[in-house]
Amino acid sequence: MTTSPAGLEAQPTATTYELGDLVPLAWGGRIRVPHFQRDFRWQSQDVLRLFDSIVKGYPIGNLLLWVRKQQAESFMLGRLRLAAPAHDESLWVVDGQQRLTSLANALSAEGHPHKPFTVYYDLVAKEFVESPKSLESHHVALPVLFDLKKLLTWFRTDGLSASEYFDEAERVATALRQYKVPAYLVRQDDRDVLTDIFDRMNNYGRRLNRGEIFSALYSGEEQGADERLTLAKISDNVSARTGFGSIDDGTVLASILARRGPDPMRDIRVEFATGRRTPSEFPDEDELTAFTQGEEAIVRAVEFLIQEAGVPHISLLPYRALLVTLTRFFAHFPDPRPNNIRLLRRLYWRLSLVGPMVFKGSFTQFSRTLGGKIKPGDEEGSLQLMLSTISDARPVMPSADRFRTNEATTKIVLSAWWFLRPRSLTTGEVLDAQSLDSMLRQDRTAANAAPMVFPRLKDSRKKQLPANRLFLPTEVDPVSEIPALLSQQPLDIDNTTWDAVLASHLLDRTLAAQVDSNRDAFLTLRQEKILKHLANFLDRMAEWDYEDTPSLALLDLDDEFQDFEEPDIPTPPDGY
Repeated sequence: MTTSPAGLEAQPTATTYELGDLVPLAWGGRIRVPHFQRDFRWQSQDVLRLFDSIVKGYPIGNLLLWVRKQQAESFMLGRLRLAAPAHDESLWVVDGQQRLTSLANALSAEGHPHKPFTVYYDLVAKEFVESPKSLESHHVALPVLFDLKKLLTWFRTDGLSASEYFDEAERVATALRQYKVPAYLVRQDDRDVLTDIFDRMNNYGRRLNRGEIFSALYSGEEQGADERLTLAKISDNVSARTGFGSIDDGTVLASILARRGPDPMRDIRVEFATGRRTPSEFPDEDELTAFTQGEEAIVRAVEFLIQEAGVPHISLLPYRALLVTLTRFFAHFPDPRPNNIRLLRRLYWRLSLVGPMVFKGSFTQFSRTLGGKIKPGDEEGSLQLMLSTISDARPVMPSADRFRTNEATTKIVLSAWWFLRPRSLTTGEVLDAQSLDSMLRQDRTAANAAPMVFPRLKDSRKKQLPANRLFLPTEVDPVSEIPALLSQQPLDIDNTTWDAVLASHLLDRTLAAQVDSNRDAFLTLRQEKILKHLANFLDRMAEWDYEDTPSLALLDLDDEFQDFEEPDIPTPPDGY
Protein backbone atom coordinates (compact mmCIF):
# COMPACT_ATOMS: atom_id res chain seq x y z
CA MET A 1 0.00 0.00 0.00
CA THR A 2 1.35 3.41 -0.95
CA THR A 3 1.71 6.15 1.62
CA SER A 4 -0.69 9.05 1.24
CA PRO A 5 0.66 12.61 1.08
CA ALA A 6 0.92 14.33 4.46
CA GLY A 7 -1.74 16.88 3.61
CA LEU A 8 -1.95 20.66 3.43
CA GLU A 9 0.15 22.75 5.73
CA ALA A 10 -2.49 25.47 5.84
CA GLN A 11 -6.18 25.73 5.03
CA PRO A 12 -7.02 27.06 1.53
CA THR A 13 -7.79 30.78 1.37
CA ALA A 14 -11.34 31.65 0.28
CA THR A 15 -11.83 34.55 -2.12
CA THR A 16 -14.03 35.69 -5.02
CA TYR A 17 -13.25 37.02 -8.48
CA GLU A 18 -15.47 39.06 -10.73
CA LEU A 19 -15.38 37.77 -14.29
CA GLY A 20 -14.25 41.22 -15.40
CA ASP A 21 -11.05 40.59 -13.40
CA LEU A 22 -10.74 36.80 -13.63
CA VAL A 23 -10.85 36.46 -17.41
CA PRO A 24 -8.13 39.10 -18.05
CA LEU A 25 -5.96 37.22 -15.53
CA ALA A 26 -6.30 34.15 -17.72
CA TRP A 27 -5.54 36.14 -20.88
CA GLY A 28 -2.45 37.56 -19.22
CA GLY A 29 -1.07 34.09 -18.48
CA ARG A 30 -1.58 34.23 -14.71
CA ILE A 31 -3.93 31.23 -14.79
CA ARG A 32 -2.64 27.93 -16.14
CA VAL A 33 -3.71 24.30 -16.35
CA PRO A 34 -1.35 21.66 -14.90
CA HIS A 35 -0.70 18.83 -17.32
CA PHE A 36 -2.14 16.14 -15.01
CA GLN A 37 -5.57 17.73 -15.58
CA ARG A 38 -7.93 16.03 -18.00
CA ASP A 39 -8.04 17.59 -21.47
CA PHE A 40 -10.73 20.08 -22.42
CA ARG A 41 -13.78 18.09 -23.52
CA TRP A 42 -16.79 20.40 -23.16
CA GLN A 43 -19.19 20.64 -26.08
CA SER A 44 -21.16 23.64 -27.34
CA GLN A 45 -24.18 22.94 -25.15
CA ASP A 46 -21.98 22.86 -22.04
CA VAL A 47 -20.58 26.31 -22.88
CA LEU A 48 -24.05 27.72 -23.62
CA ARG A 49 -25.38 26.44 -20.28
CA LEU A 50 -22.42 28.00 -18.48
CA PHE A 51 -23.16 31.50 -19.80
CA ASP A 52 -26.89 31.05 -19.30
CA SER A 53 -26.27 30.18 -15.63
CA ILE A 54 -24.01 33.22 -15.21
CA VAL A 55 -26.55 35.71 -16.59
CA LYS A 56 -29.30 34.13 -14.48
CA GLY A 57 -27.12 34.48 -11.39
CA TYR A 58 -26.94 30.73 -10.80
CA PRO A 59 -23.86 29.31 -9.05
CA ILE A 60 -21.39 27.65 -11.40
CA GLY A 61 -19.25 26.03 -8.70
CA ASN A 62 -16.06 26.93 -6.88
CA LEU A 63 -12.61 27.12 -8.39
CA LEU A 64 -9.65 25.47 -6.71
CA LEU A 65 -6.43 27.26 -7.65
CA TRP A 66 -2.89 26.20 -6.80
CA VAL A 67 -0.68 29.20 -6.04
CA ARG A 68 2.92 28.61 -7.07
CA LYS A 69 5.97 30.32 -8.52
CA GLN A 70 6.43 29.92 -12.25
CA GLN A 71 8.97 30.89 -14.89
CA ALA A 72 8.01 32.77 -18.05
CA GLU A 73 6.69 30.55 -20.85
CA SER A 74 4.10 30.35 -23.60
CA PHE A 75 1.29 27.79 -23.41
CA MET A 76 -2.12 26.90 -24.82
CA LEU A 77 -5.38 27.50 -22.99
CA GLY A 78 -8.06 26.01 -25.19
CA ARG A 79 -7.48 27.73 -28.55
CA LEU A 80 -5.51 30.62 -27.08
CA ARG A 81 -1.73 30.78 -27.32
CA LEU A 82 -0.72 32.83 -24.27
CA ALA A 83 2.61 34.32 -23.26
CA ALA A 84 2.92 34.07 -19.48
CA PRO A 85 5.45 36.22 -17.62
CA ALA A 86 7.39 34.90 -14.67
CA HIS A 87 5.39 35.34 -11.48
CA ASP A 88 5.72 34.37 -7.82
CA GLU A 89 2.00 33.61 -7.54
CA SER A 90 0.73 32.02 -10.72
CA LEU A 91 -2.64 30.29 -10.37
CA TRP A 92 -2.86 26.66 -11.53
CA VAL A 93 -6.34 25.19 -11.95
CA VAL A 94 -6.90 22.07 -9.84
CA ASP A 95 -10.68 22.19 -10.24
CA GLY A 96 -12.61 24.35 -12.72
CA GLN A 97 -10.59 23.87 -15.90
CA GLN A 98 -13.59 23.36 -18.20
CA ARG A 99 -15.27 26.52 -16.91
CA LEU A 100 -12.19 28.74 -17.02
CA THR A 101 -11.13 27.54 -20.46
CA SER A 102 -14.64 28.17 -21.79
CA LEU A 103 -14.78 31.67 -20.30
CA ALA A 104 -11.33 32.70 -21.53
CA ASN A 105 -11.95 31.46 -25.07
CA ALA A 106 -15.58 32.39 -25.66
CA LEU A 107 -15.02 35.94 -24.39
CA SER A 108 -11.88 36.56 -26.48
CA ALA A 109 -11.71 37.56 -30.13
CA GLU A 110 -9.06 34.90 -30.78
CA GLY A 111 -10.91 32.00 -29.16
CA HIS A 112 -14.46 32.89 -30.22
CA PRO A 113 -14.22 31.70 -33.88
CA HIS A 114 -13.46 28.14 -32.76
CA LYS A 115 -16.07 25.60 -31.72
CA PRO A 116 -17.34 25.12 -29.02
CA PHE A 117 -16.56 28.74 -28.08
CA THR A 118 -18.50 30.40 -30.92
CA VAL A 119 -21.28 31.81 -28.75
CA TYR A 120 -23.57 34.74 -29.51
CA TYR A 121 -26.29 36.44 -27.51
CA ASP A 122 -29.63 36.77 -29.28
CA LEU A 123 -30.99 40.13 -28.14
CA VAL A 124 -34.49 39.32 -29.40
CA ALA A 125 -34.86 35.80 -27.98
CA LYS A 126 -32.83 36.80 -24.87
CA GLU A 127 -30.72 33.68 -24.95
CA PHE A 128 -27.22 32.47 -25.78
CA VAL A 129 -26.95 30.64 -29.09
CA GLU A 130 -24.29 28.65 -30.87
CA SER A 131 -22.96 30.20 -34.10
CA PRO A 132 -26.21 31.02 -35.93
CA LYS A 133 -26.43 29.68 -39.49
CA SER A 134 -27.87 33.04 -40.52
CA LEU A 135 -26.20 35.85 -38.57
CA GLU A 136 -28.67 38.65 -37.90
CA SER A 137 -28.17 42.18 -36.60
CA HIS A 138 -29.55 41.19 -33.20
CA HIS A 139 -26.84 38.52 -32.69
CA VAL A 140 -23.94 39.97 -30.74
CA ALA A 141 -20.70 38.03 -30.27
CA LEU A 142 -19.57 37.44 -26.69
CA PRO A 143 -16.19 39.21 -27.06
CA VAL A 144 -18.13 42.32 -28.11
CA LEU A 145 -20.66 41.95 -25.32
CA PHE A 146 -17.91 41.57 -22.71
CA ASP A 147 -16.12 44.78 -23.72
CA LEU A 148 -18.13 47.98 -23.18
CA LYS A 149 -16.15 50.02 -25.74
CA LYS A 150 -16.58 47.32 -28.38
CA LEU A 151 -20.27 47.06 -27.57
CA LEU A 152 -20.85 50.79 -28.04
CA THR A 153 -18.96 50.70 -31.33
CA TRP A 154 -20.98 47.66 -32.43
CA PHE A 155 -24.28 49.47 -31.83
CA ARG A 156 -23.05 52.31 -34.04
CA THR A 157 -22.04 49.93 -36.87
CA ASP A 158 -23.08 46.27 -37.26
CA GLY A 159 -25.79 46.46 -34.62
CA LEU A 160 -27.26 49.81 -35.68
CA SER A 161 -30.63 48.28 -36.58
CA ALA A 162 -30.76 46.58 -33.17
CA SER A 163 -30.40 49.80 -31.19
CA GLU A 164 -33.78 49.28 -29.51
CA TYR A 165 -32.19 46.33 -27.65
CA PHE A 166 -29.35 48.37 -26.14
CA ASP A 167 -30.78 48.07 -22.61
CA GLU A 168 -30.89 44.28 -22.91
CA ALA A 169 -27.31 44.18 -24.16
CA GLU A 170 -26.15 46.42 -21.31
CA ARG A 171 -27.96 44.23 -18.76
CA VAL A 172 -26.29 41.05 -20.00
CA ALA A 173 -22.88 42.71 -20.38
CA THR A 174 -23.01 43.99 -16.82
CA ALA A 175 -24.15 40.60 -15.52
CA LEU A 176 -21.18 38.96 -17.23
CA ARG A 177 -18.50 41.38 -16.06
CA GLN A 178 -19.75 41.61 -12.47
CA TYR A 179 -20.54 37.93 -11.91
CA LYS A 180 -18.63 36.69 -8.85
CA VAL A 181 -16.87 33.34 -8.92
CA PRO A 182 -15.86 31.85 -5.54
CA ALA A 183 -12.39 30.34 -5.38
CA TYR A 184 -10.10 28.57 -2.95
CA LEU A 185 -6.37 29.33 -3.14
CA VAL A 186 -4.01 26.54 -2.08
CA ARG A 187 -0.39 27.32 -1.27
CA GLN A 188 1.49 24.04 -1.36
CA ASP A 189 4.82 23.04 -2.92
CA ASP A 190 4.22 19.28 -2.86
CA ARG A 191 2.86 18.22 -6.26
CA ASP A 192 1.67 14.88 -4.81
CA VAL A 193 -0.71 16.73 -2.50
CA LEU A 194 -2.29 18.50 -5.46
CA THR A 195 -2.67 15.32 -7.53
CA ASP A 196 -4.17 13.64 -4.45
CA ILE A 197 -6.72 16.47 -4.15
CA PHE A 198 -7.44 16.20 -7.88
CA ASP A 199 -7.94 12.44 -7.61
CA ARG A 200 -10.32 12.75 -4.65
CA MET A 201 -12.37 15.53 -6.21
CA ASN A 202 -12.82 13.55 -9.41
CA ASN A 203 -13.32 10.06 -7.97
CA TYR A 204 -15.57 10.72 -4.98
CA GLY A 205 -19.06 11.22 -6.35
CA ARG A 206 -18.16 10.91 -10.05
CA ARG A 207 -15.54 8.63 -11.57
CA LEU A 208 -12.92 9.46 -14.15
CA ASN A 209 -13.23 7.49 -17.37
CA ARG A 210 -10.50 5.08 -18.45
CA GLY A 211 -8.98 7.57 -20.86
CA GLU A 212 -8.64 10.22 -18.15
CA ILE A 213 -7.17 7.73 -15.66
CA PHE A 214 -4.69 6.49 -18.28
CA SER A 215 -3.64 10.05 -19.12
CA ALA A 216 -3.11 10.88 -15.45
CA LEU A 217 -1.12 7.68 -14.80
CA TYR A 218 1.24 8.28 -17.71
CA SER A 219 1.31 12.08 -17.63
CA GLY A 220 5.01 12.32 -16.76
CA GLU A 221 6.67 15.44 -15.39
CA GLU A 222 5.45 18.99 -15.92
CA GLN A 223 8.50 19.87 -17.99
CA GLY A 224 7.97 19.04 -21.64
CA ALA A 225 4.29 18.22 -21.14
CA ASP A 226 3.18 20.52 -23.99
CA GLU A 227 5.19 18.53 -26.54
CA ARG A 228 4.28 15.09 -25.18
CA LEU A 229 1.85 12.98 -27.21
CA THR A 230 -1.41 12.36 -25.33
CA LEU A 231 -4.74 10.70 -26.11
CA ALA A 232 -6.28 14.11 -26.82
CA LYS A 233 -3.42 15.09 -29.14
CA ILE A 234 -3.73 11.80 -31.00
CA SER A 235 -7.44 12.54 -31.48
CA ASP A 236 -6.63 16.03 -32.76
CA ASN A 237 -3.90 14.69 -35.06
CA VAL A 238 -6.17 12.03 -36.56
CA SER A 239 -8.89 14.61 -37.11
CA ALA A 240 -6.47 17.03 -38.80
CA ARG A 241 -4.96 14.31 -41.00
CA THR A 242 -8.20 12.67 -42.11
CA GLY A 243 -11.10 15.08 -41.54
CA PHE A 244 -12.88 12.29 -39.64
CA GLY A 245 -13.80 14.44 -36.64
CA SER A 246 -12.89 14.19 -32.98
CA ILE A 247 -12.52 10.66 -31.59
CA ASP A 248 -13.21 10.47 -27.86
CA ASP A 249 -10.33 9.61 -25.51
CA GLY A 250 -11.89 6.28 -24.51
CA THR A 251 -11.95 5.05 -28.10
CA VAL A 252 -8.41 6.32 -28.75
CA LEU A 253 -7.19 4.49 -25.64
CA ALA A 254 -9.02 1.26 -26.56
CA SER A 255 -7.55 1.45 -30.07
CA ILE A 256 -4.00 1.92 -28.78
CA LEU A 257 -4.44 -0.98 -26.35
CA ALA A 258 -6.00 -3.18 -29.07
CA ARG A 259 -2.95 -2.61 -31.26
CA ARG A 260 -0.69 -3.97 -28.50
CA GLY A 261 -2.89 -6.91 -27.49
CA PRO A 262 -6.26 -8.56 -28.19
CA ASP A 263 -8.04 -7.30 -25.07
CA PRO A 264 -8.48 -3.51 -25.09
CA MET A 265 -10.21 -3.64 -21.69
CA ARG A 266 -7.20 -5.01 -19.81
CA ASP A 267 -5.67 -3.39 -16.71
CA ILE A 268 -4.16 -0.08 -17.84
CA ARG A 269 -2.08 0.40 -14.68
CA VAL A 270 0.55 -2.15 -15.77
CA GLU A 271 0.45 -1.45 -19.51
CA PHE A 272 4.10 -0.41 -19.69
CA ALA A 273 5.34 -2.41 -16.72
CA THR A 274 8.19 -4.90 -17.21
CA GLY A 275 7.31 -8.54 -16.77
CA ARG A 276 3.55 -8.04 -17.14
CA ARG A 277 1.49 -11.24 -17.20
CA THR A 278 0.42 -10.91 -20.85
CA PRO A 279 3.26 -9.41 -22.90
CA SER A 280 2.62 -6.84 -25.60
CA GLU A 281 2.63 -7.97 -29.22
CA PHE A 282 5.05 -5.09 -29.76
CA PRO A 283 7.57 -5.81 -26.98
CA ASP A 284 10.16 -3.37 -25.69
CA GLU A 285 8.45 -0.29 -27.14
CA ASP A 286 8.13 2.74 -24.87
CA GLU A 287 5.06 4.91 -24.36
CA LEU A 288 6.02 7.38 -27.09
CA THR A 289 6.44 4.61 -29.66
CA ALA A 290 3.16 2.98 -28.59
CA PHE A 291 1.34 6.31 -28.95
CA THR A 292 3.03 7.22 -32.26
CA GLN A 293 2.42 3.82 -33.87
CA GLY A 294 -1.06 3.71 -32.37
CA GLU A 295 -1.89 6.98 -34.10
CA GLU A 296 -0.66 5.59 -37.42
CA ALA A 297 -2.82 2.47 -37.05
CA ILE A 298 -5.88 4.59 -36.22
CA VAL A 299 -5.24 6.76 -39.28
CA ARG A 300 -5.08 3.66 -41.53
CA ALA A 301 -8.32 2.36 -40.00
CA VAL A 302 -10.03 5.73 -40.49
CA GLU A 303 -8.82 5.96 -44.09
CA PHE A 304 -10.38 2.55 -44.71
CA LEU A 305 -13.67 3.76 -43.25
CA ILE A 306 -13.66 6.88 -45.43
CA GLN A 307 -12.36 5.42 -48.70
CA GLU A 308 -13.71 1.86 -48.65
CA ALA A 309 -16.60 1.58 -46.19
CA GLY A 310 -18.22 4.89 -47.11
CA VAL A 311 -18.16 6.36 -43.59
CA PRO A 312 -16.81 9.93 -43.93
CA HIS A 313 -17.05 11.09 -40.32
CA ILE A 314 -17.08 9.62 -36.84
CA SER A 315 -20.63 10.91 -36.32
CA LEU A 316 -21.70 8.27 -38.88
CA LEU A 317 -19.86 5.41 -37.16
CA PRO A 318 -22.53 3.11 -35.63
CA TYR A 319 -20.31 1.51 -32.98
CA ARG A 320 -16.92 2.65 -31.68
CA ALA A 321 -15.85 -0.99 -31.19
CA LEU A 322 -15.66 -1.23 -34.99
CA LEU A 323 -12.92 1.40 -35.10
CA VAL A 324 -11.04 -0.33 -32.27
CA THR A 325 -11.12 -3.65 -34.14
CA LEU A 326 -10.07 -2.07 -37.43
CA THR A 327 -7.18 -0.31 -35.71
CA ARG A 328 -5.88 -3.65 -34.43
CA PHE A 329 -6.20 -5.19 -37.89
CA PHE A 330 -4.37 -2.35 -39.65
CA ALA A 331 -1.68 -2.27 -36.96
CA HIS A 332 -0.69 -5.82 -37.90
CA PHE A 333 -1.60 -5.67 -41.58
CA PRO A 334 -0.97 -2.09 -42.75
CA ASP A 335 -1.33 -2.90 -46.48
CA PRO A 336 -3.97 -5.64 -46.90
CA ARG A 337 -4.49 -7.48 -50.18
CA PRO A 338 -7.20 -5.96 -52.42
CA ASN A 339 -9.56 -8.90 -51.92
CA ASN A 340 -9.08 -8.68 -48.18
CA ILE A 341 -10.07 -5.00 -48.29
CA ARG A 342 -13.31 -6.16 -49.91
CA LEU A 343 -13.81 -8.83 -47.24
CA LEU A 344 -13.06 -6.28 -44.54
CA ARG A 345 -15.73 -3.97 -45.98
CA ARG A 346 -18.23 -6.82 -45.91
CA LEU A 347 -17.26 -7.57 -42.33
CA TYR A 348 -17.67 -3.92 -41.28
CA TRP A 349 -21.19 -3.63 -42.68
CA ARG A 350 -22.31 -7.04 -41.47
CA LEU A 351 -21.08 -6.21 -37.99
CA SER A 352 -22.84 -2.83 -38.16
CA LEU A 353 -26.11 -4.67 -38.81
CA VAL A 354 -25.90 -7.81 -36.65
CA GLY A 355 -22.96 -7.18 -34.29
CA PRO A 356 -25.09 -5.90 -31.39
CA MET A 357 -27.26 -9.03 -31.56
CA VAL A 358 -24.33 -11.44 -31.85
CA PHE A 359 -22.33 -9.77 -29.07
CA LYS A 360 -25.39 -8.78 -27.01
CA GLY A 361 -24.68 -5.07 -27.27
CA SER A 362 -21.47 -5.34 -25.22
CA PHE A 363 -18.50 -3.19 -26.27
CA THR A 364 -16.24 -5.43 -24.16
CA GLN A 365 -17.43 -8.69 -25.73
CA PHE A 366 -17.44 -7.13 -29.21
CA SER A 367 -13.88 -5.84 -29.04
CA ARG A 368 -12.40 -8.75 -27.07
CA THR A 369 -13.89 -11.45 -29.31
CA LEU A 370 -12.90 -9.81 -32.58
CA GLY A 371 -9.52 -8.72 -31.21
CA GLY A 372 -8.76 -12.31 -30.29
CA LYS A 373 -9.44 -13.41 -33.87
CA ILE A 374 -6.71 -11.15 -35.27
CA LYS A 375 -3.53 -13.22 -35.29
CA PRO A 376 -0.28 -11.35 -35.99
CA GLY A 377 1.33 -12.63 -39.18
CA ASP A 378 -1.84 -14.26 -40.54
CA GLU A 379 -3.84 -11.73 -42.53
CA GLU A 380 -6.05 -14.23 -44.35
CA GLY A 381 -6.71 -16.36 -41.30
CA SER A 382 -7.54 -13.33 -39.16
CA LEU A 383 -10.19 -12.17 -41.63
CA GLN A 384 -11.73 -15.61 -41.93
CA LEU A 385 -11.87 -15.98 -38.15
CA MET A 386 -13.56 -12.59 -37.75
CA LEU A 387 -16.09 -13.41 -40.47
CA SER A 388 -16.80 -16.73 -38.74
CA THR A 389 -18.09 -14.91 -35.64
CA ILE A 390 -21.17 -13.84 -37.59
CA SER A 391 -21.41 -16.77 -40.04
CA ASP A 392 -24.72 -17.90 -38.56
CA ALA A 393 -26.28 -14.43 -38.59
CA ARG A 394 -29.03 -13.71 -41.06
CA PRO A 395 -29.22 -10.52 -43.13
CA VAL A 396 -31.33 -7.88 -41.44
CA MET A 397 -32.83 -4.60 -42.54
CA PRO A 398 -32.60 -1.93 -39.83
CA SER A 399 -35.81 -0.22 -38.83
CA ALA A 400 -35.82 3.30 -40.27
CA ASP A 401 -39.04 4.63 -38.81
CA ARG A 402 -37.38 7.40 -36.82
CA PHE A 403 -34.39 9.66 -37.32
CA ARG A 404 -32.17 10.21 -34.27
CA THR A 405 -28.57 11.05 -35.03
CA ASN A 406 -27.27 9.46 -31.81
CA GLU A 407 -28.67 6.04 -32.81
CA ALA A 408 -26.83 3.43 -34.88
CA THR A 409 -29.66 2.96 -37.37
CA THR A 410 -29.72 6.64 -38.28
CA LYS A 411 -25.93 6.62 -38.72
CA ILE A 412 -26.33 3.73 -41.15
CA VAL A 413 -29.03 5.67 -43.01
CA LEU A 414 -26.75 8.71 -43.23
CA SER A 415 -23.93 6.57 -44.64
CA ALA A 416 -26.34 5.32 -47.30
CA TRP A 417 -27.24 8.93 -48.10
CA TRP A 418 -23.56 9.89 -48.29
CA PHE A 419 -23.14 7.22 -50.96
CA LEU A 420 -25.43 9.37 -53.16
CA ARG A 421 -22.98 12.29 -52.90
CA PRO A 422 -25.50 14.87 -51.63
CA ARG A 423 -25.50 18.24 -53.38
CA SER A 424 -26.21 21.80 -52.32
CA LEU A 425 -29.75 22.98 -53.07
CA THR A 426 -28.51 26.46 -53.95
CA THR A 427 -25.30 25.82 -55.92
CA GLY A 428 -25.74 22.26 -57.17
CA GLU A 429 -22.22 21.39 -56.02
CA VAL A 430 -21.40 18.03 -54.48
CA LEU A 431 -20.88 18.43 -50.73
CA ASP A 432 -17.56 16.77 -49.95
CA ALA A 433 -16.07 15.36 -46.77
CA GLN A 434 -14.28 18.64 -46.08
CA SER A 435 -17.59 20.51 -45.92
CA LEU A 436 -18.98 17.81 -43.61
CA ASP A 437 -16.01 18.03 -41.26
CA SER A 438 -16.08 21.84 -41.35
CA MET A 439 -19.73 21.86 -40.30
CA LEU A 440 -19.54 19.18 -37.60
CA ARG A 441 -16.02 19.81 -36.25
CA GLN A 442 -16.20 18.35 -32.73
CA ASP A 443 -19.91 17.50 -32.77
CA ARG A 444 -20.78 14.08 -31.41
CA THR A 445 -23.61 13.56 -33.89
CA ALA A 446 -24.51 14.73 -37.39
CA ALA A 447 -27.60 16.62 -36.21
CA ASN A 448 -26.40 19.97 -37.57
CA ALA A 449 -25.85 18.44 -41.01
CA ALA A 450 -29.32 16.85 -41.24
CA PRO A 451 -31.98 19.58 -40.99
CA MET A 452 -35.73 18.92 -41.06
CA VAL A 453 -37.79 19.63 -44.14
CA PHE A 454 -40.87 20.40 -42.01
CA PRO A 455 -39.71 21.33 -38.48
CA ARG A 456 -43.20 22.33 -37.32
CA LEU A 457 -45.14 19.17 -38.14
CA LYS A 458 -47.75 18.41 -35.50
CA ASP A 459 -47.71 14.65 -36.15
CA SER A 460 -44.71 13.59 -34.06
CA ARG A 461 -44.39 10.20 -35.81
CA LYS A 462 -44.14 11.77 -39.25
CA LYS A 463 -41.89 14.50 -37.91
CA GLN A 464 -39.35 11.87 -36.79
CA LEU A 465 -39.25 10.03 -40.12
CA PRO A 466 -36.00 10.03 -42.12
CA ALA A 467 -38.17 11.31 -44.97
CA ASN A 468 -38.41 14.59 -43.06
CA ARG A 469 -34.64 15.09 -43.18
CA LEU A 470 -32.03 16.04 -45.75
CA PHE A 471 -28.29 15.42 -45.55
CA LEU A 472 -26.98 18.98 -46.08
CA PRO A 473 -23.46 19.39 -44.67
CA THR A 474 -23.14 23.00 -45.79
CA GLU A 475 -23.57 26.41 -44.22
CA VAL A 476 -24.56 27.93 -47.58
CA ASP A 477 -28.08 26.53 -47.89
CA PRO A 478 -30.61 28.32 -45.63
CA VAL A 479 -32.09 25.32 -43.82
CA SER A 480 -35.15 27.28 -42.68
CA GLU A 481 -36.21 27.57 -46.34
CA ILE A 482 -35.88 23.95 -47.48
CA PRO A 483 -39.45 23.57 -48.85
CA ALA A 484 -39.00 26.70 -50.97
CA LEU A 485 -35.58 25.52 -52.16
CA LEU A 486 -36.94 22.14 -53.22
CA SER A 487 -39.96 23.51 -55.05
CA GLN A 488 -38.09 26.15 -57.08
CA GLN A 489 -35.20 25.28 -59.36
CA PRO A 490 -32.51 28.00 -59.09
CA LEU A 491 -32.11 30.04 -62.26
CA ASP A 492 -28.36 29.42 -62.47
CA ILE A 493 -28.67 25.61 -62.24
CA ASP A 494 -29.40 23.77 -65.51
CA ASN A 495 -31.99 20.99 -65.78
CA THR A 496 -29.51 18.12 -65.80
CA THR A 497 -27.71 19.41 -62.68
CA TRP A 498 -31.01 20.08 -60.88
CA ASP A 499 -32.16 16.51 -61.55
CA ALA A 500 -28.85 15.32 -60.08
CA VAL A 501 -29.38 17.57 -57.03
CA LEU A 502 -32.82 16.10 -56.39
CA ALA A 503 -31.63 12.54 -56.96
CA SER A 504 -28.81 13.05 -54.44
CA HIS A 505 -31.51 13.58 -51.82
CA LEU A 506 -33.75 10.72 -53.02
CA LEU A 507 -36.13 13.11 -54.77
CA ASP A 508 -37.36 13.82 -58.27
CA ARG A 509 -39.29 16.72 -59.81
CA THR A 510 -42.69 15.13 -59.23
CA LEU A 511 -41.94 14.46 -55.58
CA ALA A 512 -40.36 17.87 -55.00
CA ALA A 513 -43.48 19.54 -56.40
CA GLN A 514 -45.50 18.05 -53.54
CA VAL A 515 -43.39 19.60 -50.81
CA ASP A 516 -45.83 22.54 -50.61
CA SER A 517 -49.06 21.00 -51.89
CA ASN A 518 -49.18 17.64 -50.10
CA ARG A 519 -46.80 17.10 -47.21
CA ASP A 520 -48.21 13.68 -46.30
CA ALA A 521 -47.72 12.36 -49.83
CA PHE A 522 -44.24 13.86 -49.95
CA LEU A 523 -43.19 12.11 -46.73
CA THR A 524 -44.82 8.78 -47.65
CA LEU A 525 -43.30 8.57 -51.12
CA ARG A 526 -39.87 9.78 -50.04
CA GLN A 527 -39.84 7.29 -47.14
CA GLU A 528 -40.44 4.51 -49.67
CA LYS A 529 -37.50 5.75 -51.74
CA ILE A 530 -35.30 5.92 -48.63
CA LEU A 531 -36.08 2.33 -47.61
CA LYS A 532 -35.48 1.02 -51.13
CA HIS A 533 -32.16 2.84 -51.43
CA LEU A 534 -31.10 1.69 -47.94
CA ALA A 535 -31.76 -1.94 -48.87
CA ASN A 536 -29.79 -1.59 -52.12
CA PHE A 537 -26.91 0.15 -50.36
CA LEU A 538 -26.63 -2.52 -47.66
CA ASP A 539 -26.80 -5.29 -50.28
CA ARG A 540 -23.88 -3.65 -52.10
CA MET A 541 -21.80 -3.18 -48.98
CA ALA A 542 -22.52 -6.29 -46.87
CA GLU A 543 -22.70 -8.69 -49.86
CA TRP A 544 -24.47 -11.36 -47.81
CA ASP A 545 -24.89 -13.67 -50.81
CA TYR A 546 -21.19 -13.77 -51.75
CA GLU A 547 -18.72 -16.45 -50.70
CA ASP A 548 -16.14 -15.12 -48.21
CA THR A 549 -13.25 -16.87 -49.92
CA PRO A 550 -9.59 -15.96 -49.32
CA SER A 551 -7.54 -14.12 -51.92
CA LEU A 552 -7.10 -16.19 -55.08
CA ALA A 553 -3.37 -15.41 -54.94
CA LEU A 554 -3.08 -17.81 -51.99
CA LEU A 555 -4.78 -20.72 -53.76
CA ASP A 556 -2.86 -23.30 -55.80
CA LEU A 557 -3.87 -22.11 -59.28
CA ASP A 558 -2.06 -21.70 -62.58
CA ASP A 559 0.13 -18.60 -62.85
CA GLU A 560 -2.19 -16.99 -65.39
CA PHE A 561 -4.82 -16.57 -62.66
CA GLN A 562 -2.55 -15.29 -59.92
CA ASP A 563 -3.19 -11.58 -60.51
CA PHE A 564 -6.98 -11.85 -60.72
CA GLU A 565 -8.86 -9.47 -58.41
CA GLU A 566 -12.57 -9.20 -57.76
CA PRO A 567 -13.99 -5.91 -59.07
CA ASP A 568 -14.55 -3.16 -56.55
CA ILE A 569 -17.93 -1.56 -55.86
CA PRO A 570 -18.36 1.23 -58.42
CA THR A 571 -18.92 4.82 -57.43
CA PRO A 572 -22.54 5.76 -58.12
CA PRO A 573 -23.03 7.96 -61.21
CA ASP A 574 -24.43 11.46 -61.00
CA GLY A 575 -28.15 11.33 -60.53
CA TYR A 576 -28.10 7.81 -59.09
